[in-house]
Amino acid sequence: MTDSHWDLPYPSQRQPVVAQNMVATSQPLAAQAGLAMLRAGGNAVDAAVATAAVMAVVEPCSNGLGADNFALVWHEGKLHGLNASGRAPRAMTTARFGGQTTMPARGWDAVTVPGAVSGWVALSRKFGKLPFEKLLEPAIHYAADGFPVAPLTSGLWAKSVPLFGHDPEFRRTFLPEGRAPHPGEVFRNPNQAHSLKLIADSKGEAYYQGELAHKFVGHAKATGGLFTLEDLASHTTDWVTPISIEYHNVHIHEIPPNGQGLAALQALAILQERDIRHLEPDCPDVLHLGIEAMKLAFADAHRHIADPKYMTVTPDELLEPAYIKRRAALIDPDRAGDPKAGTPKPGGTILLTAADSSGIMVTLIQSNYQGFGSGVVIPGTGIHLQNRGACFVLTPGHPNRIAGGKRPYHTIIPAFMTRKNERGSEEALMAFGVMGGFMQPQGHLQVASRFIDFSQNPQAALDGPRWQVTTGKRVLIEPGFAPTVYEELKRRGHDLVPEPRTILFGSGQAILRLRDAYAGASDPRHDGQAVGF
Repeated sequence: MTDSHWDLPYPSQRQPVVAQNMVATSQPLAAQAGLAMLRAGGNAVDAAVATAAVMAVVEPCSNGLGADNFALVWHEGKLHGLNASGRAPRAMTTARFGGQTTMPARGWDAVTVPGAVSGWVALSRKFGKLPFEKLLEPAIHYAADGFPVAPLTSGLWAKSVPLFGHDPEFRRTFLPEGRAPHPGEVFRNPNQAHSLKLIADSKGEAYYQGELAHKFVGHAKATGGLFTLEDLASHTTDWVTPISIEYHNVHIHEIPPNGQGLAALQALAILQERDIRHLEPDCPDVLHLGIEAMKLAFADAHRHIADPKYMTVTPDELLEPAYIKRRAALIDPDRAGDPKAGTPKPGGTILLTAADSSGIMVTLIQSNYQGFGSGVVIPGTGIHLQNRGACFVLTPGHPNRIAGGKRPYHTIIPAFMTRKNERGSEEALMAFGVMGGFMQPQGHLQVASRFIDFSQNPQAALDGPRWQVTTGKRVLIEPGFAPTVYEELKRRGHDLVPEPRTILFGSGQAILRLRDAYAGASDPRHDGQAVGF
């Protein structure tokens, strides 16, 4: 069922926000910036771009001008996908890594061409109503005049000090007092404001071919990076056809590889083979089957997902019904399995959703990958660079093995739901997502199941306690389940690791299309909110 129940079964008691124009994200200042674009006559895409640009300023520990982004846009009865992730420098080869067995997580070798700015430009150009430079005005304001740092952001910021506090440029840009800013302390980044103004005035050209590109490449050459002006100038964003499955009469859509949305779809398809709709949403059987489905999906994802030019199997083959049935048959309903899932890592990501009264809906996700990313800061720009290249592998013959000009396996995944109406036409249902590294497909599975299988409203679906598969039979789990649930999962062989309720378990946003309005929800694990009018 998708007729949501409007009760709030979890301690949060945060109500959904109901309005005809809506933005939801993990930082209130950014959500308000998006709402201002809607009030100024812009549409949901304008709101999404403005929100994303502000997020690049106010949550540098998750994203920034050196990040990547993906988006799903519902526009005039069709869902459009945008892949704005970047590629390794063309000069990159595996010989650079000698006898290493894993990719470095910091420094230039972990950097791919940042795609976020190109994503903003592409979205604005294709769907926006307002001038691009107007969309960046709020971000420029917060960078130049400052913003009070949100509490959770302050805590995440502090984790950068032991990692990057020794670097003069990082310290000068992000630790001007020799520490992370305290909650409520105003932080300014004037160099970032100048970069944003250059980006706004040139519609992104300054970043990939102009002044900022030259500073990027100059710093790379001076400090051991391989990037050239051609690497930046040749960067492209791709409009892609989303991949999807039908899950109990609802179509769930994800961005195709190199993103890991395929893992979420495969896990849901496997779970659908063991219908759980007659059960209670937080019972041991529901958790066990979801965990086991996720393990199987991750085993395939980490073996096969890569830059699609290098994949040896297609998403359709991994979602083929007969194959899904064979995978689902591997689940023992009474015992935890170990199908060799990959090794999840914590991520630093932001997610936003936006919708307007004309019916346009957007899910956009933007990320450094891990915290402040690579730790590389381009002098004089306020730009810090992601570490997406850390998701490549060095295994010979693997489709995700690093190579010049190649996109890596990407953890960030926006999601969207549609369904058939009484006339048989596809209509938008919900823009949603759960950010947080390899938690993301797991969050998608849990939120989608709560919404579709158990008719929970979007806020309740985000509020509910979560689990996270890591390696082997190890499962991180939040408080909030009944004591008997933990006991039964342990009896079935799960290696449960209790963890506090934090963004370790992801942070989601959702906007549900109602008949005459929207219902917006924002995850209580973060600083954010849903806002509307």
